[in-house]
Amino acid sequence: MLKRQHLIAGEWLDGSATFENQPIDGAPETFQAGNPDLVERACEAAEAAFDSYSATSGAQRAAFLRRIGREIEARGTEITEIGMRETGLPEARLNGERGRTVAQLGLFADHVEAGKHLDLRVDEALPERQPLPRPELRMMQRPIGPVAVFGASNFPLAFSSAGGDTAAALAAGCPVVVKGHSAHPGVADIVAQAVDAARQSEGLHRGVFSQIQGGNRAVGEALVRHPAIRAVGFTGSLAGGRALFDLCARRPDPIPFFGELGSINPVFVMPRALAARGGEIASGWAASLLMGAGQFCTNPGVVVLPAGDRAESFIDAAQEALDAAPDQPMLTPGIAAAFRAAREAMVANGRAETRIARESDPRHAAPALFVTRAADWLADTTLHEEAFGPLGVVVLARDVEEMQAVARGLEGQLTATLQIEEEDAEATAPLLRTLERKAGRVLANGFPTGVEVADAMVHGGPYPASTNFGATSVGTLSIRRFLRPVCFQNIPAALLPAEMRGAPRP
Repeated sequence: MLKRQHLIAGEWLDGSATFENQPIDGAPETFQAGNPDLVERACEAAEAAFDSYSATSGAQRAAFLRRIGREIEARGTEITEIGMRETGLPEARLNGERGRTVAQLGLFADHVEAGKHLDLRVDEALPERQPLPRPELRMMQRPIGPVAVFGASNFPLAFSSAGGDTAAALAAGCPVVVKGHSAHPGVADIVAQAVDAARQSEGLHRGVFSQIQGGNRAVGEALVRHPAIRAVGFTGSLAGGRALFDLCARRPDPIPFFGELGSINPVFVMPRALAARGGEIASGWAASLLMGAGQFCTNPGVVVLPAGDRAESFIDAAQEALDAAPDQPMLTPGIAAAFRAAREAMVANGRAETRIARESDPRHAAPALFVTRAADWLADTTLHEEAFGPLGVVVLARDVEEMQAVARGLEGQLTATLQIEEEDAEATAPLLRTLERKAGRVLANGFPTGVEVADAMVHGGPYPASTNFGATSVGTLSIRRFLRPVCFQNIPAALLPAEMRGAPRP
């Protein structure tokens, strides 16, 4: 059922070269590779689609999003089968991620159908006001234009072809051009078929959705530089995201780059919590660290706790849990190699004590565990770097004050976690104030892996966690990234957008 081609404005096209996926086992499959000419065609089609698609109602977009969800579900078995081959992810994980993706499409459909994304505001005219009259002012959020979306390596569904960025842009009324990730082109192929089937069923313009597979760096650069593209959504590495961010900023007309670039997601274990349930927390931390072979952007790579006998017991419990864990497949050979390099760099760092650092075969990763003191952590920022995989670092602080110093020394994070008991509240209050400046989501007595798709969710944070601290890539607020406020002053009702015509007066 694979097309193995690029979907450009409703047509399946070849490129000028090919590439192969890297399955966990079995023979690789060949796909057409993208080039700048295909980017040009896709972006021109997206621009041509903008006028009609941006004028659709919330109900029409909702129907489109729900239809995409149904088309994805209809192909669920195919998606899971090829996803398991390409990524090494288990069947349950892929089925769960598909369910999350479809539920997200449904949530966004409900949101825009109810008009919650519009933020309608009306100030009635005051012609008799002195010393000057006031005109009638009506404000609403409007779509910004075609959006480029880069698929993520670690989420073949939830953050890729029809994932959060695509769903948010389509919900906002913006056509989308997707750059599929080469880690899972088969999954991207089938999902693009689902989106295009939904587009045809709903009678929408052919340029509303296009997808380009593979290709070298020039393809991504051409996409973010194209004058039709008005924003970019990206989930990936700091280096790759920063390069694209800089390209967006250097355009003659700079555009927003919504990049989610990674995080070490620190966990702070307060003294009473450590005393009451240190072993339980250690086991939970290890399980969260191992989930998906540590290939989550919310992987809690660092835990901070007060030094002492209870800390040593915590480390022993975590080490026991990690030692017992089997090697796990990584998404790609390249990701596995990068993990090994990060682990070896930590082994070579004289400020970190190695507790676990066993070898594995080239496509798998074995858990790793290191321990360092807070003073060394603060002195050496290389210890703060994300290792994309099941690698954990325990930071031992002299006391709560030094734990606070560690928090102040953090770079921007997607999440920060507090393990606390009621008796820890007074000591935790200053730490919480620091962490809310450092992270987009702060949670208590849990672990950050698992991001709920909901109205109140924030998946973003200060740089380098993301490139726009005021945005989220998960939840209904993510739709706002692809809207901008427009004020209509004294515009006749017949000319206003349909949703604005019925807006109530204040």
